[in-house]
Amino acid sequence: MLLLHSLIDFTDCFTVGEGESIDLLGNYWYEGLCPQSGELLRLPRTRMSEEIARGLMQYLAADDSYDREGKMYGILLVEMPSGEQRILKAFSGLLNGCSTVDGWVPPIPGRDRVAVDEARTLTQLEAMKQELITLNQLPQRQEYETLFGEFELQLQVLSERHRNCRQQRDEKRQLLCQSLAPEILEISLEQLNQASRLEGIERKQLKRRRDETLQPLKGLIAAADGRMRGLKQRRKELSRELQTQMHAAYTLVNFLGKSRSISSLMPTNSIPTGTGDCCAPKLLHCAALHNLKPLAMAEFWWGPPSGDKVQGEFYGACADRCQPLMGFLLSGLSQNQSVYCGTGIFPVAKMLESHPTNQSVYCGTGILPVAQMPQIIYENKWLIAINKPSGLLSVPGRYLKNQDSILSRLRNLLPDSLDLTAVHRLDLETSGILLLARDKEISSQLRQQFENRQVHKVYEAVLSGILKIDAGTIELPLWGDPENRPYQQVHSEYGKPSVTRFQLMAREGKGARVEFLPLTGRTHQLRVHAADVGGLGIPILGDRLYGCRAQASRLHLHARELCFEHPQSGEWLHLQAATPF
Repeated sequence: MLLLHSLIDFTDCFTVGEGESIDLLGNYWYEGLCPQSGELLRLPRTRMSEEIARGLMQYLAADDSYDREGKMYGILLVEMPSGEQRILKAFSGLLNGCSTVDGWVPPIPGRDRVAVDEARTLTQLEAMKQELITLNQLPQRQEYETLFGEFELQLQVLSERHRNCRQQRDEKRQLLCQSLAPEILEISLEQLNQASRLEGIERKQLKRRRDETLQPLKGLIAAADGRMRGLKQRRKELSRELQTQMHAAYTLVNFLGKSRSISSLMPTNSIPTGTGDCCAPKLLHCAALHNLKPLAMAEFWWGPPSGDKVQGEFYGACADRCQPLMGFLLSGLSQNQSVYCGTGIFPVAKMLESHPTNQSVYCGTGILPVAQMPQIIYENKWLIAINKPSGLLSVPGRYLKNQDSILSRLRNLLPDSLDLTAVHRLDLETSGILLLARDKEISSQLRQQFENRQVHKVYEAVLSGILKIDAGTIELPLWGDPENRPYQQVHSEYGKPSVTRFQLMAREGKGARVEFLPLTGRTHQLRVHAADVGGLGIPILGDRLYGCRAQASRLHLHARELCFEHPQSGEWLHLQAATPF
């Protein structure tokens, strides 16, 4: 099959002999719930698949034609019925205007059935686009703006002259009233009033000329704007109709041999444009169609940056177009390669108890002994509260080296982790209570409590100097300079309000132990409030980013207490984690 590539086409870093197993521990998981059974189905993005993808990047880098437009590319490592491993590669959307390119996975079948309608609709859309451009560049628009500006200038000059004349008349009235007899005064004042009336007539005449000149142009522009609104609405309707036709025609096949249209798989009637054209669905559909067993997949961005997409970086399945299809596409795929799979709520503590302490669990960037898993403070079927150690991320970062985190460890440990989310964040170097929700509704409700400042938070810190005051409130506008991330600074113009109450706990040698109660939740808020001269003016011990020069093994900042209302039961939970320093 021409679509299949040998592993050595993209990398010589891995050689897999007959009967050998490949690395199937995931740096990321493509996952979804099986529509029939509700089982969590998972396919990893492994170190090996990433190396293969990097080999594809080198191939793309050698050809300038791949740099013209930014898009997602992907590879799928598959096993043939013979047991041999091969590679499929795909691109999202069109590649240099083509949907089918030799050596690449073809588009999902069905588009050819609406090819005539698509061509006709695209022609109509292009014609409408050109008409919109013409209407937007209507010469009368510029003519109107120029004439309007000229009349406004004339009115401004006239108003200034009339103002001066009015002031002179007022002064003259005062003099006349003091010097003239009544019968002569009445005639003189009437002359002044007449001059005022003539100025009013002059102003009305200028406005009339303005309106007579501009009204025809204004009418043409209004008609053009009305036409543009109609064209935009019609374009939207045509695009929606075409997308509906295409999604109804697109037919996906999974590893059970079942076929479904995209429109029948998406959760709503509003299907995002481009659904079905992404790499992951194309790769998985092709593998299922040709009886190839997926082992690992990796997707990356190549070409000019777009939004948060950076060339050469790996990304997961897009939430709106690909994720809703994953459960169906993975159905029938053997889950033996997954660390865990299944459904239901599994307590973390029981999962850890089921592992011998000398056993390891994959945690994002490598293998971690179970004994080193973070401490569980609280857990039920809705929530998990973890005592996060210093030096561990709350959630995975963008780059491969930053994948190890509380969230990735739990997701690789638990079988019910599809919807597991971190409700809030703690800095990498900050330890303490981190709250995670086990479903989206609970997560949303808890986030709302944080946003509405209904969560009581207590932090404990050791400052690197003596604090002379015992208590107070710090209010500073904090701003993150995009050119110097993650550093935050006080900025009166761009900064967002941040408020922290503090209480001295004890003076310890050359330092001070302080209790912080943040009322807002800005990035690095407590660290800046401690270090900035507008706050305490003393960096937290170990905070080299904000100027601490004293030697310390870690940042001495700990999220000690968290008090909030349980979204499900309504009870108030008061969680505590002892300060480790």
